[in-house]
Order: sequence, then structure tokens, then C-alpha cells
Amino acid sequence: MAVARHFTAQPWHIAPSRYNAARCRQRRHFLVAGAQQQEGLVAASTSHTAEAAAHLAQPIADIAARAAAAPPPQADTAAAAPLLGPTPLAALLLGGALLAGYGIKKVYDTPSRSYDQNVGQEYDAWTEEGVLEYYWGEHIHLGHYSEEERQRGYKKKNFIQAKYDFVEEMLRWSGWACADVSGDGGVPKILDVGCGIGGTSRYLAAKFPQASVTGITLSPSQVQRGTELAAERGLSNAKFQVMDALSMDFPDNSFDLVWACESGEHMPDKKAYVDEMVRVLKPGGTIVIATWCQRDETPEAPFSERDRERLTFLYEEWAHPYFVSKEEYGRIMEATGELSGVGLADWTPQTIDSWRHSIWVGVWDPWIVVLKGPRMWYKVTREIVTLERMHRAFADGLMEYGMMKATKKKA
Repeated sequence: MAVARHFTAQPWHIAPSRYNAARCRQRRHFLVAGAQQQEGLVAASTSHTAEAAAHLAQPIADIAARAAAAPPPQADTAAAAPLLGPTPLAALLLGGALLAGYGIKKVYDTPSRSYDQNVGQEYDAWTEEGVLEYYWGEHIHLGHYSEEERQRGYKKKNFIQAKYDFVEEMLRWSGWACADVSGDGGVPKILDVGCGIGGTSRYLAAKFPQASVTGITLSPSQVQRGTELAAERGLSNAKFQVMDALSMDFPDNSFDLVWACESGEHMPDKKAYVDEMVRVLKPGGTIVIATWCQRDETPEAPFSERDRERLTFLYEEWAHPYFVSKEEYGRIMEATGELSGVGLADWTPQTIDSWRHSIWVGVWDPWIVVLKGPRMWYKVTREIVTLERMHRAFADGLMEYGMMKATKKKA
């Protein structure tokens, strides 16, 4: 800083005097030259005026002549010429971009998790990663959006709260929201088939503290996580087991309520799935099912080739063997001969916003994914593609959100 101060201080008292002297010499030069020029003009003879005028006009005439003889300007044409086609480099870059885009689309259009009895392993992975629970909370199912909430915009609703609302609406629709949950002279028993990490099981255990709630899943990691969360909340009436829903260990007529929310999608035998739930349901008990369904295919409305391609992707990307229609579920339930009051409903309008809402919660809060690195980035982008495909399938009517309920006949 001392050097800088010395350097800038010196010109402050020296530079102005040098500058002024130079300016004075320059001004004297201009004044002398101007005086000489004035004297020359005064001394010039009037006879030279015409000659001077002609001399001054000649360059202008020469310029006009050259302009007339010159060809039309080609600047615009020359400038436009490169726009007629891309340069080799631009063509190479464009081709590379198109090829990369095609390759990426091909990758994301190819299902990666087809059903091969690995559902438990898939849910183990999702549970251990923690990303699904971070965004979806304890309830791994779609949420419920009222007509008023849909008009306001689904983004204004809390994504996690929508799931709790779904459970309440499903309870209300089943008839259990206001039911006298007293059991047959003992503790009422509730079975949650395909319980995930136990969000609904714990919700029901808290809502009906006099009841015993059991959740079953194929995923040991989900059982562990569900048990941990129940202990944290002091819910001793909620327990979890690893069990195949198609071959349950429970005796016949064991439960007052059999609850199945978004587990039927993974079942390779829908009839066995319904039959087994009806078997363990007590006479007079309620069965209620919520599941993704494909629309009912009829001779009048067959699936197109494009429909089948879209469904196949949805089967094979999220480990689904196949879907059936809610009408087919109704036929299966009726065919048991043990159920009465079979009811069906389409809850697509109430649930469809969940697909895109689940994408937006990740956009708003991406850091858990960002910090997990490229492998997770790839996996999550695949999930986003599938979520959007699901939304479009439900919006187009190819898929429906099926609700089924019934009561088991008493002997």
C-alpha cells in the first residue's frame, strides 16, 4: 500500500504543470496554422474560384460514376448463404444429440423390474434406502383429494396429509368409521394385508385402541421398520409379520376387518388373493380393498396394441404380474358365495393428483436424492418417468382406482 500511495501522489503536483505546458504549445500551433490559412484565403484571386469549385466537384462525380458501374451488392446473399445448411460441426452435434436422445428414451422405455417373485426384495431395497419413506411418509399408497382441494390445486395440499385423509375416507366408505368396534365378546381384530412399513396399521391401532391390529408383508425390512415405529409411538396393539398373503398362517374366521390397500397389484393370483382374505374374515366381518385396476376389457371395447404396450410397461417396471378391472374383482368376490353387499367404486378423481404431486415434492426438496449420488439419480428419474406414465394411464381411462367392499355372510 505504501508503494501505491507514493505512485499516485507524485503526479498530483508534477503532472498538471507538464500537461498545461503541452496544451499551450498545441494551442499556439493551431492559432498559427489558422492565421496562415486565413491569409491564404484572403489573398486568393477571384479567378480561381471556378477552378476550385470544379476541382472540389470532380471527386463527387467520380464516386457517382463508380457506383453506377458497380454490380449490385451481394452482402446479404453472402451472409445468408451459411444458413442454407448446417456446418459439418453443427450437423455432427445435432446428430449426436438426436442419437443420445433416442438412446435415453430407449433406456427409459425398457422396463427394468418385471415380476419374478421378487416383490419383497424390491420393498426391502426401497425401505433401506429411505427415499420412499422420506417423500411418501409412513403410508406407501395414494392420497385423497376432495373436489374443493382439486379445484384449489393439489399442490396446495400437504402430500403426507392426503394419505391420512385417504385412510379416513376408506374407513368411512367401508362402514367402519362409525362402527361399534367391540368384536364378538372379545378384542376386535384387524388385518392389514400388504402393510408396507405399517402406516395404516398404526393409524388403525391408534384410532381403535381396543383392537388388535396385525400387518403382513413379504418384506423383512418393512416388518422391522414397522415394529420400530410402533414402539416409538407406544402402540403395543400393532404388530407385524412376514407372510405371504396367498397362503396365510391364520385360522379361518380370525378377523373382524380385513383391509387391503394397494397390495392386490403385486398378487400373481387375484382369485387366490380374494379367497384367502375371505377365509380369514369372520362371519359378519368386513373386507375392503383399494387397488390399481385396468379398465374392464369387453368385446365392444377391446384393448388396442398401444394399450397393451402401455400396460406391459406398468406391469414390468414396478414388479406387477398383471392388473384386473374392478368389475373383475367384483365377479371374483361374488363367486366366493360367502360375501354379501359387494360394492364397487372408482376413486380415480379422488386419487389421480397423487402421481404428479409425488413428483413435485421431490422437485421442491431434492437434496436427499442429490446427496446419494448418480446411482440414485438414475433410479429416481426412472421412478419419475413411471409416475408420469401412471398419471397418463389413469387420466386416459386405461387405468382406474378400484374400491371394493363386502360383508361375510353369517351362517
